[in-house]
This record gives sequence, C-alpha cells and structure tokens, in this order.
Amino acid sequence: MSAIVLRQGFVVGPSSSEVGDVLVVDGTIAEVAANVKAPSGAREVDARDCWIGPGFVDLHAHLREPGREEAETIESGARAGALGGFTALVAMPNTEPALDNVAMVSYVLDRGARTPLDVAVAGAITQGRRGELLAPLAEMAALGVRLFTDDGVGVQDPSLMRRALTYAKPLGVRLAQHCEDERLAAAGSMNEGLLSGRLGLVGRPALAEELMVMRDIELVRLTGAPVHFLHLSTARSLALVVAARHEGLPVTCEVAPHHITLDEEACAGFDPLFKVHPPLRAASDVAALRTALRQGDIDAVATDHAPHAPQLKDLPFDEAPAGMLGLEHAASLAYEALGAGVGSCDPQRFFNVLSRGPARIAQLRHGDDRVRHTGHGGAVVAGEDANLVVFDPAARWVVDRLALASRSTNTPYDGRAMAGKVRATVAKGRLVVDEGRLT
Repeated sequence: MSAIVLRQGFVVGPSSSEVGDVLVVDGTIAEVAANVKAPSGAREVDARDCWIGPGFVDLHAHLREPGREEAETIESGARAGALGGFTALVAMPNTEPALDNVAMVSYVLDRGARTPLDVAVAGAITQGRRGELLAPLAEMAALGVRLFTDDGVGVQDPSLMRRALTYAKPLGVRLAQHCEDERLAAAGSMNEGLLSGRLGLVGRPALAEELMVMRDIELVRLTGAPVHFLHLSTARSLALVVAARHEGLPVTCEVAPHHITLDEEACAGFDPLFKVHPPLRAASDVAALRTALRQGDIDAVATDHAPHAPQLKDLPFDEAPAGMLGLEHAASLAYEALGAGVGSCDPQRFFNVLSRGPARIAQLRHGDDRVRHTGHGGAVVAGEDANLVVFDPAARWVVDRLALASRSTNTPYDGRAMAGKVRATVAKGRLVVDEGRLT
C-alpha cells in the first residue's frame, strides 16, 4: 500500500472550502478530515497556509514530439508541467508530422503514458493541418481524442469548418479554433496599432481574430456543435463569446497567461521572446481580459506552452517563430491576474480556470469509457482519483530561465518576481513534486 497525506491545507471545493488533511491511498483520495490518521510509512506533505485543490489541466501544450525534440519532448514537457502543478496536459497537434491519424495519436498517448502525468491528445481537424481535407476524426475519437484543432493556424475555409462541425457533433467531440484570418494577419508580427507603426513592424489586426470568432459563432448556431476558442486576446472577441454563451450556444474560451499579464509595449525592444500569435494586445485588452477572468466569464487559463530552440528565437523579431514557455509559471500568472497583488484572489475561481473548467472542456472527468485519462478537475473528496496540487499563495519567487525543466529557455518572464508557487503535485496517485522539486 502507498499512502500520502497532505497536512492542514485549505481544501478548496467548488462551492465551499475548509482547513483539513487529505489522505491518498493507492491512487485514490481515501479521506478528507480535520485530523487524518495516516497509515504507517505514509509520505507527509506540509500544506499549512496553502491551498489544496484538483491538479491543474492544461488545454494547450505544444510538446513538439515528434519532430522538434530539440525544443521539447513529451517527457520534458511533463516534468515542466508537474512543477507547474499540472496533472494533465493536452498535446497540440502541430508536430512534424501532424497528429492527424491513429498512428500518430497512438504514439503520443503511449509516450505520454510513460510520464508522471496524464497526457491527452488534441487531434488535427484537417489532414496535415493544411485546411483542405478533413482528418479521420472518428478514428481518432475511438482512441479517446475529445478535442480537435489545427492550432497554429485556424481553419480558413468556412465551408470546411461547417462540415467538420457537422461531422464532429455526433461523435461527442469538440472542435477548438485558433482564431486568425490569415489573409488579414499573415504578414504581421505584432499587434497592429500606433506602436507597430512607430516600430516599423507589420501588424496583426485585432479584426483578424474577431472576424473568425464571429464566423464560428454563427457556424455553431447553424450546426449546434460545440466550439472552444483558443487563446482569445481582445476584449471584443471575448464579448462576442460571452454574448453567444448567454444565448445558450455551446461555446467555451480560454486565455493564455501572457495575454493577461503582458501588453504590446513589451515588443518595443524588438525582443523576439515577446513574439506570439495571436500577438500581445493593447493595455485596454489586457485589462478587459483580467476583469472578465475575475468575473468568471472565461472558462480556462491555458498555457499555450510553445518551446523553441534557442537559435530560432535569436532571429530578428519579424523572422523569429511565435511562442513562449508557459507551464512552470502559468499558475503564478493566473494568480496575479486574479488579484494576488491586492489580496483578492478567489481560490475557487483560481481552481475553476486552471483545473475544473479545462477538465470539463477536455472531457477528462469520469463517465466516458473511451477516454484514457479521467478523474481530473473534480472535488477533493473521498473516492476521487488523486490528482491534486498544493499551491502556496504566500510564496514569492523569481523566474530563472536556466533553471526551468523545459528543454527550451524562451520565456519572456526571466527575472520577473512571481507571487504564489506550487509546493506539491500529486499525479496519478504519486507525489511527483514536493517542496517545489521533482521527486
């Protein structure tokens, strides 16, 4: 018998919270009480003054394997995720080759099963992510794939997107869209506005994102199939999704940590570490997203973890690839955006956007026998699978890009002071991080 006890933490539930101990026995939460009597030999974790909640679930991780293992592997990404408090990662399909068939999905699932975390797969919507022909969605769904996207580029053809939604609905899966109209955005490297004009850089207009959000909301209305909007970056995009949700349409959305903590001014120094698609937006957009996050209008914070080999990020700003690391500091950045600086971060909201919302969207909860990875994002109660995180809201730390577990170092937060840190992660019933270090 293996046992772990998390001592005297603030156990955060969906509707109520209280200080107590959490006992894990053989991969399952066995007891949650004020003073749990632990079995002999149990590993003890001091969780005093910390929050205990369901492990974080990342809807949007680029693990690069296969094809770009010099930047990241499934194993190194899982280690970074564990340190960041994640117990499940959804691997994006823009690998080389793309995750657009049963063989490639099986490869990633098998590699993921060897890591400490649950690694699920988002399959490609179209073959090779080229936006021309549908990928075999039903065959991938039979393996348990529940999210499909051509992330890195949106499905540009509205007729093809309509057909994909119509096909996906009876499968019980969800399509996720990278919303950028490439005809408007293709040449741009940062947000279009006064700053891009002053810097002499071609901009990616907010309208490129918003037009595709509008289009796909109407396609959802037409087909009745659900859509998840990836990494929304503008106030108007979010307002469109919120309005559609109020109409009863099955739409969800996420924001990335960088879009709620950085704005376009970060690009003024031409540092390609700040280049990302969709781009960092105006300060007014950042403020609107943060307000929406605190109000509960955003379903998930997803990292959009995008490692790149160092030589690629050393290129000029307009030539360098877009993307930045996110797994190891996403929780701290979400905590900041939710109000850490003024002591007003709601712990229930914190776990809603980092765990419960993402798990629901990715269908990583119990109930579907075809999905390998279940038991995430639930209440911390006896009988639940032990996927847990201990988060210390009082901890303060500084990001050191050379100390990260990722194979890459392309974080724009190097040297930035952070509030809140993961103290322990229990994934698949094992203590994989203790005192902020991998076990």
